[in-house]
Amino acid sequence: MDSKRNMVPSSDHDFAAPAPRIPSPNPTPRRIGVYAREGGIDVAVVARHATRVDLCILADDGTAREKRWSLLGPEDGIWHGHLDGAGLGTHYGFRVHGPWDPDAAMFHNPAKLLLDPYGRGLAGSVQMGAAVHAHTVDEDLYPATYPLEQSDLNSAPYMPHSVVVSTQFDIADKPRTPWDQTVIYELHVKGFTLNMPDIPDDLRGTYAGLAHPAAVDYLKKLGITAVELLPIHAKHDETFLIERGLTNYWGYSTLSFFAPEPSYATEAARRRGAQGVIDEFRGMVSILHQADIEVLLDVVYNHTCEGSETGSTLSWSGFDAPLYYRFDHGRPRRMIDVTGTGNSLNTDEPLAMKMVLDSLRYWSREMGIDGFRFDLAATLGRFSTGFAPMHPLLIGIGTDEDLCQDKLIAEPWDIGPGGWQTGNFPSPFSEWNDRYRDTVREFWLSDFRSLAMGRGAIGPMKLATRVSGSSDLFAHGGHRFDGPRRSVNFVTAHDGFTLADLTAFDHKHNMANLEQNRDGTTNNHSWNHGIEGTIAQTPVDDAHDALNGSPASSDFLQDIYPTRHRSQRNLLTTLLTSSGTPMIVAGDEFQRTQFGNNNAYCQDSPISWIDWNMSDSQKQQLATVRWLLALRRHHPVLRPSLFADGRIAEGDVIADLGWFDRDAHDIAQDGWAQEHNRVFQMLRSGYQLGDRDALVVVNGTLDVATVRLVSGRGSDWYVVMDTSWSCPSDGGINVEGDIERLERGLPDRLEVVRCGDEVTIEPQSVIVMLSARTPHHSVDYGRD
Repeated sequence: MDSKRNMVPSSDHDFAAPAPRIPSPNPTPRRIGVYAREGGIDVAVVARHATRVDLCILADDGTAREKRWSLLGPEDGIWHGHLDGAGLGTHYGFRVHGPWDPDAAMFHNPAKLLLDPYGRGLAGSVQMGAAVHAHTVDEDLYPATYPLEQSDLNSAPYMPHSVVVSTQFDIADKPRTPWDQTVIYELHVKGFTLNMPDIPDDLRGTYAGLAHPAAVDYLKKLGITAVELLPIHAKHDETFLIERGLTNYWGYSTLSFFAPEPSYATEAARRRGAQGVIDEFRGMVSILHQADIEVLLDVVYNHTCEGSETGSTLSWSGFDAPLYYRFDHGRPRRMIDVTGTGNSLNTDEPLAMKMVLDSLRYWSREMGIDGFRFDLAATLGRFSTGFAPMHPLLIGIGTDEDLCQDKLIAEPWDIGPGGWQTGNFPSPFSEWNDRYRDTVREFWLSDFRSLAMGRGAIGPMKLATRVSGSSDLFAHGGHRFDGPRRSVNFVTAHDGFTLADLTAFDHKHNMANLEQNRDGTTNNHSWNHGIEGTIAQTPVDDAHDALNGSPASSDFLQDIYPTRHRSQRNLLTTLLTSSGTPMIVAGDEFQRTQFGNNNAYCQDSPISWIDWNMSDSQKQQLATVRWLLALRRHHPVLRPSLFADGRIAEGDVIADLGWFDRDAHDIAQDGWAQEHNRVFQMLRSGYQLGDRDALVVVNGTLDVATVRLVSGRGSDWYVVMDTSWSCPSDGGINVEGDIERLERGLPDRLEVVRCGDEVTIEPQSVIVMLSARTPHHSVDYGRD
C-alpha cells in the first residue's frame, strides 16, 4: 500500500452527504460484481438491509481521492448501476449506509471503504489498525465499549482497492488427466521455488517461478500429474499474527474469493498492477497445461479473514453480515464458529451459495483451473441443523456443467458438531482420507514403536482395507461406481509433520510459532526411532553433539538414520501401490524437514521453504519416488480403478485381489488381527487391466521373515521394488534410463523369483513384484 494514502486525514470526508445517483441501471443486475462493458462498467452488489450503497471510484495515484455514485435499488437486496467512462483498470470500492445494530448483526458504516466481494483484481493490502474496524476499538484493537459503538474513522487510507480486470488472452486447454492416472503434488507457490536452483532471482517464489522451465522440468521428471496449490486467493493476516511479527503463510485467511494473491506475483507484474498479477497467474496455468500438468487450488470458502463479530470490517460484514456469516438467533447475535477462525460462511443463504459457485466457475472457466480442494468442506454442507450430504451447495457444485468435469476434493470435516464426514460427500467429489493417513502411519511407525518396546501390535486388518481403496468408506450406495479414486490417499499434508519428521520426532516442536507449543496436533502416529529431534539431514557428528551428553553413540545414530529412511520408503511404497488417488507433499520425495514443526502455518521462513541442497540419502529417496511413480504410471495393476471383490473374473484363474499369509495360505477371518500376520502377501490380478499381476509382500515385524510366495497363475516374479534397498540401483535399476524403457518392458537386470519359492524379506520392509507374463500371454514378454 502506498504510504501517501496513509497521510490523508480521516475527517476530509462527509460520508453522510448525498452522492449523485448513478446515471444508468445495470441491465443484468443479478450478475453480481463489477464488469467492463461498452465503454463503462456494470455494477451489482448485495446489501439487503442497506438504505444506500455508494460506488466509490478511487484514484490509483496514492492520494485516496474518490468519486462516489449512489447505486440504484435495492431489487431483491441487490444494488446496481452502469457507469460510463470507467473500464478496465478502474480502482473502486463501496460505502454502505444502513442500520447500526450490532446486536442484530448489522454493521453498516459508510466510513468504511469495502472491497467488492466479487472483485477480480486487487491493488494494495490491508493496513491493520483501528480504522478498519466498523466499531470503536482500543489500542489493542479490542472493542472500546459494549454495546459496540460505531467508528467514524475513514478506513480508505488503510484499505486495498478492487480493480476491474480482463481475462482476454487464451490459455492452453486443460489436460483432463483421468482420475486413475492422477498423482497430486501439494505445494506452496512461494516456498516451492524460493530457493530452487536455475530459477532467476526475480522469479523465485512467484507464479512465474512455478512456470519456469526448471520447475516444470522437475515436476515432469518426478512424475506427478497435478499440482495442488495451497491457497492463492488474496489473503489478510490475523491480528494476533501481526502482533507477533508473523504471517499467515499458508493463506487460509481469505480476503477475496476472486482475486489471486498479489504478493506471489513478480515485482514486474505487480508494477503493472492488478492486471499484471492476473496475467502472470493465467500464464502460469497455461504453461503447466502445456506440460500436461493440472493445476488444483486449495480453496477456503468456509470462512473469511474478517474474524468474529468484533473483528475487522473489510468487505462481507459491511455489506450484509447475516447473509454471508452464520449467526445464532439470540440478541445480541453471536457468530457460530465451526471453523476455529471466528466465523463460518452461511450456506443456508442462496446468495452466499451463489457467491461460492460464481467464484468456482470464474476460476474454472476464465482462470483455467482444473480442480479444487475444499478446506473444511463439511462447513459448506451445513444447514443450521447440521451437515447434509445432499446440501444444495454441494449438489450445485457437483452438477454444474463445467465444475463437474473438474477434480473436486473435499476435506471432509470441520470442528463443529457432527463435523467428521469422511465418505459422506456426494458424487463426483473425492475426499481426503484421514483414516488412510492414520492407519498407514500406525502400521509403519507407532506400531513399530510399540514392537520395539516389547508391547506388540495388531495385524494387517486396517491396513488391508486402506490399501485396497477404503471401500468401507467410499463404496456405499451409488458411490461404488466411482471406484477407489474417491479416496485421496495421503500420509502427510501441509498440516502436520513432513515425511522425514514423522520418522524423527515423537512430539511436535512448534515454539517458533510463539504459542508455547500449544498449537498443532498431538495425534501424530510418528516414531523418532530412538532419538528425538535429530533430523535426517543433520550430519551424524552434529547430531551426536546435540544429544548433550546422552550415552547414545555415533554408531547408534548411524544405525538409526538408515532405519528412518527405510520407514519413509515403506510409507511411500505403500502409498504408491494403494488403490485410490495418491497425494505427495512437496519435498517429501527427498526427506524435507520442518525441524519438528507440525503446524508451520505462520512460518514464512526456512522452516517452510524447500531446501534444494540435497544430501546423498535425499537424492536416493528422490530416485526411489521417481521409480515408484513410473511403475505406477506404466502398470495399472498398481492403481486399480475399480473396487475389488475378491472374486475370479470370467476368463481369469485368480481373484482380482487376494490376501495370503507367509505360508501362502489365505488369511483366515480370525487371523487379520493377529500380530503373526504382519507378514503377509497381497496379490492383484492384471487380467482385466491388460497388465501383469502384482504381488506385494510386507514384513511388518522387527525380524527377518521367510515367505513362501503364492503361486498365482504360475508365472515367475520380477522384483521391481524392495524397501530394504537404499536406492533402486541396489536392485539393478538405473532410474534415469529404465523409466524411459518401462513402456517397452521391465529392465533386464531385475531379480527373478520363481512362483512358490521361499524368499527372505528383511525386517520392516516391503517387496513389490510384477509377474513375468501378462495374464493374456503364455510367454514372458517382459524384459528388454
